[in-house]
Amino acid sequence: MSEEKKASNTDKNVEETASKDSIKESQEAKTSASETQEASTTQEEELVTESIDVIKDAKTNDANEEEHDEDFVAEDEEDDQDSDPDDLDAALNEDSEDESASERHDIPKKDYDSLSKEELIKEFKYLLNNHKVQAIKEHVTELRAAFISQFEDEQEQAKEKFLEEGGNIIDFRYYSPLKKEFNSLYFDYRDKRNNYYKNLKKDLNANLETRNALIEELKELKNEVGGEDSINTTFEKFKDIQERWRNAGNIPRDRYNLVWNNYHHHIENFYDFLHLNREFRDKDFKENLDKKLKLIEQAEELAQEPDVNRAFKELQMLHKIWKEEVGPVSKEYREEIWEKFSAATRKIHDARQEYFKNIDKVYEENLDKKQEVIAKIETIAANPASAHNGWQKQMKEVNALREEFFKIGKVPKKENEPTWKAFKKATREFNHNKNSFYKNQKKQQYENLQKKLELVQIAEDNKDNEDIKVTIDLMKRIQADWKKIGHVPRKDSDKIWKRFKKACNHFFDRLHAEKKEVLEEEKGNLEEKNTLLEKVKNIELSGNHEDDLKTIKSIIKEWKDTGRVPHSKKSIEQDFNKVLDGLFKKLDLSKKESELIKYENRVAAIADEDSNQALNKEHYFITKKIDEVKAEINQLENNLGFFQHVDDDNPLVKEVHKNIAAHKKTLEIWKAKLSKLKSLY
Repeated sequence: MSEEKKASNTDKNVEETASKDSIKESQEAKTSASETQEASTTQEEELVTESIDVIKDAKTNDANEEEHDEDFVAEDEEDDQDSDPDDLDAALNEDSEDESASERHDIPKKDYDSLSKEELIKEFKYLLNNHKVQAIKEHVTELRAAFISQFEDEQEQAKEKFLEEGGNIIDFRYYSPLKKEFNSLYFDYRDKRNNYYKNLKKDLNANLETRNALIEELKELKNEVGGEDSINTTFEKFKDIQERWRNAGNIPRDRYNLVWNNYHHHIENFYDFLHLNREFRDKDFKENLDKKLKLIEQAEELAQEPDVNRAFKELQMLHKIWKEEVGPVSKEYREEIWEKFSAATRKIHDARQEYFKNIDKVYEENLDKKQEVIAKIETIAANPASAHNGWQKQMKEVNALREEFFKIGKVPKKENEPTWKAFKKATREFNHNKNSFYKNQKKQQYENLQKKLELVQIAEDNKDNEDIKVTIDLMKRIQADWKKIGHVPRKDSDKIWKRFKKACNHFFDRLHAEKKEVLEEEKGNLEEKNTLLEKVKNIELSGNHEDDLKTIKSIIKEWKDTGRVPHSKKSIEQDFNKVLDGLFKKLDLSKKESELIKYENRVAAIADEDSNQALNKEHYFITKKIDEVKAEINQLENNLGFFQHVDDDNPLVKEVHKNIAAHKKTLEIWKAKLSKLKSLY
């Protein structure tokens, strides 16, 4: 039965029913107020207790920074009253209290298990700074679980290493700045949530009082129904109450259905009292019917929406509009339209159920994948390597498997803890074997130390070498060799690294300083070339071909002598050549002559670079162009073979001859450029 029919059989005796309802609602209101106060008090006590716990945890954290992970703040539990995800009424009740419900569903979740601790902290900050605190609970819960998993794994590895080196378990401490930062963020999050729910409780109860007051106003309207003028006035008051009801705000979720049913009951009572003037009632009924039919159309469209979560979220809004914003319809249509609306709702409900079944299937598949990863780690741990290279290979394999494990994603909740324990056990066994092996590797470490000391000496001997090109390659090579050598005794590691780093940095600081000087010089050259560019733009030709060409060539020489400009500003060369093209055209120079004059500028630029790479690149470019033009000429000449029996005056034949001649001139230009370029070799 529809929610509209819940109060549809109330008026055989309207006056008697209204009287009884008034008494009953008065009693319910008292009970409601008592229940609301009790629930609110309980919630407030829980939140205050929770706040105290968080503060205690934070203080513990500050006092014991190097303790184990017991100082992670307690799990968030203040509002884990999860409603059935497939129960639309439950979802509507939740939304009646939670303004952020739609936003919560819109915030995308990342695969937190695949993120590093640094990335998890970054994501936590983003959520706190960009979304409402009440909308990110699920995100924070999953994000926190991923962080703790990684932290515990690292802590366990550190403990194993500590014990393998002869440490006593009671002396073990593991300090993590990232954990401290994460705990601080989590404390801020909990503090914001506490404040939000304290304020929310006040607002919800205030809105509840407002809505109850509107119901009382609505009940009084039936006493005002009288003559024609009275009906008009009363109906306007009725519409005003409806509008204020829509804007009254959210109320405690446990009161939502009761308050709404009470309100809707008196809405229908009011329409029943309007039977003396059917025009008002029928008109409003018709408007409401039209609105509800449109809502049905929207719901039916949503039933075809492939994104079931989006469809469910929007369906909640449609139900809320149906219940909160649209009034009743004539009794003859109530059952029919509600059944249509319910049918569309059921389709979306079924699709969502299927979606969750598929999610469960994905979780099961993830479980299988994680168990496979664990089995592989167990196999490696059961077959320890016998040499350093073998251990390096196994360490890479295990690290890759660990990364794969964290990237796989969620498993069924009941399997989460057993899976995590099995994973830790396998990695712990591997680490134990690895540490046992490296206890006997002191000799190798000392050999590595000698190799690294040799590299330190090379770096220090060459840090002031003036042959920059050779030294750059040398420094890069010894840095790469350093990474390949492997571990040295711990007591020497930091000391020799600082020596090596200091020598390398000294050289590269010199290199950067020289590059900075060159850049400043290039900036000065750019200013001069900008001046020359303006100068050549403003040249007024005298009409004397020889003098004008001499003037232009002198500017070109001055341009070449100016030197290089910053790489990002090399387009000025194109600007300069473009202006030259215009001048050469005015001087009626041949294309070959003008191209070669300009190319002299290009050759000079390559010479200034003093780079074999640049020279070879230009040589390759020109020879490639020569080959391309030759190929085009050959193709055109071959095409003439198709016109053996065609007169030479034929337009097509003439066009081919013309193209061949043009390509041959172009070929001459490229060959001349190559000749000039070869002068640099």
